[in-house]
Amino acid sequence: MQKTFDVTGPLRLEIELAAGDIEIDPTLEGKAEVELIAHDEESQRLVDAARVELQGDRLVVDVPQKRGGFSLAIVFGRGGIDCRVRCPEGTDVTAKTKSADVRATGTVGALTVTTASGDTSADRVRGAANVKSASGDVAIAVAESSLDVRSASGDIAVEAVRGKVSVNTASGDVTIGEADADVDVNTVSGDQQHRAVRQGRVTAQAVSGDVEIGVRRGSKAYLDCSTISGDTASELDSLDAAPAADELLVEIKAKTVSGDIRITRAHAPASEEVQA
Repeated sequence: MQKTFDVTGPLRLEIELAAGDIEIDPTLEGKAEVELIAHDEESQRLVDAARVELQGDRLVVDVPQKRGGFSLAIVFGRGGIDCRVRCPEGTDVTAKTKSADVRATGTVGALTVTTASGDTSADRVRGAANVKSASGDVAIAVAESSLDVRSASGDIAVEAVRGKVSVNTASGDVTIGEADADVDVNTVSGDQQHRAVRQGRVTAQAVSGDVEIGVRRGSKAYLDCSTISGDTASELDSLDAAPAADELLVEIKAKTVSGDIRITRAHAPASEEVQA
């Protein structure tokens, strides 16, 4: 199935697809294109019954779910449905899946994904990014606003976040490259790596997972770190006085039960090293 719509700007894209792949390419101006590709007869029947509609600035792609039973495509070949959407830059994306992976290239507006085991990846999210997943991985290059991720066992990796961060996961590892605002991460057995925090409050709690936090050059840090049976180490000098008005302060509160805690001085981004 293929459908094309004339549009005048960013859309509110809503996709519901149980299994398969969802690919969003927000680089098409003036139009929106939707393509549904089935990989088996059963999936083709679902595609034929799918609803693809444009209602004002709201683009709906709703693929019905399979009725129970067992699909041989899972064993003998590729099953499910591919959903490919091309739309204008800055389109808000909402996706609900069971096992379908969600990939967004380019720049989307807000991103909201609810999935059981599907992976979620995005190049750049301009609005708020919210992901709820049981076992799927989450990978976002740049989140320009806030980030909220809830996961059971999936790994979470974000290269840069400009807004507030809130992450809760049980056994998944969490890696955050650059953080410019408050960060709150809770893990059970997953490790945490905060490569470069610049300002605000960083709260990192874990049970058996290790925690590593890098503080950017030019930022001072107030440390409140404790562990029951793990080791604690810091490369930073202690903060004996309040920072000057033009200095950035990072307040770090890190707690574990058996995980190690390590505070380091982060390397400056390449752009700052060139200017220095």
